[in-house]
Amino acid sequence: DKAPLSKSLLLVPSAISILLTLLFQHYQKFFAYDLQAIKENFQIWRLVCGRTICLDLKDTFCSSLLIYNFRIFERRYGSRKFSSFLLGTWMLSALFDLLLVEITQYMFGITISSLPSGFLGPVFALFVPFYSSIPRVQVTQVLGHFSITNKSLVYILGLQLLTSGSYIWILALSGLISGICYNSSILKVHRILCVPRWVAKIFSWTLEPVFSSAEPTNEVRVGMGATVDIQRQQRMELLDRQIMISQVVQMRRQRQQQGGMINWNRLFPPLRHRHNANYQDHRPSEQGIPPPTEVSEEQVARLMEMGFSRGDALEALRASNNDLNVATNFLLQH
Repeated sequence: DKAPLSKSLLLVPSAISILLTLLFQHYQKFFAYDLQAIKENFQIWRLVCGRTICLDLKDTFCSSLLIYNFRIFERRYGSRKFSSFLLGTWMLSALFDLLLVEITQYMFGITISSLPSGFLGPVFALFVPFYSSIPRVQVTQVLGHFSITNKSLVYILGLQLLTSGSYIWILALSGLISGICYNSSILKVHRILCVPRWVAKIFSWTLEPVFSSAEPTNEVRVGMGATVDIQRQQRMELLDRQIMISQVVQMRRQRQQQGGMINWNRLFPPLRHRHNANYQDHRPSEQGIPPPTEVSEEQVARLMEMGFSRGDALEALRASNNDLNVATNFLLQH
């Protein structure tokens, strides 16, 4: 939902890659990332074909999973800004590919005539904003020393993709360098290599309806926990989220007339304070409002790094009882 470009990058190149591998193997030569043909025969079209479609199904699978995990950036930035990032890093990584190949040949005497095909440069470039802007939340520990976080699986997929080919490290390095250049606004790259507004409108009118998905319903299936306490906690968290979302939709209509920021802590007190109040017919009085929750400055800083204001971060963390995941999901959806 709200990520049509990610969906198109997930479906179209994967389908073409599968067809080339299973049915049209004699056409694979047109999608090979042949550097020698590019430099000697000036076959510039190979940059487009060779750097878009993967010819290895393992690379297709790993890159598709990474694009699926990175769809959060399209939801956060919007499709136009997200496509500008992909376009800018794709063009920069193509330049860095050629430079790194020449440096490798000059320093080590290794001649590289071809590189792995696929949309790999921008995929590796997305690790830069993923590392810098997505908060790290610990999930569990292995052997009491190794922490497993919400980002561990993505890094494992990136490592698997990095080790799938002999020269794929060149694509990974060029992608990371281009991601750093674009993300840090060096030489104003994000202003030069961007998708024009009129082009974005054309694609939004033509392709976005094809790849758009319907919004998920509020009836979310609750996973069964290992114990009754875990199941009860899951249902309470789900109910808490649904109440927050339903009430903020009602109050958004009055926000322009009232002005200012909605006091989430007043609208969405924790569930443990709700058993004596009827929130459908009555609003709790000011005397019944619990004292404000202490907010961790570290969690506030993490939300501010994601682009949210300090006031919104404070209100979201207080409303969610310092639950960083709930606060982040709510801010991203609203």
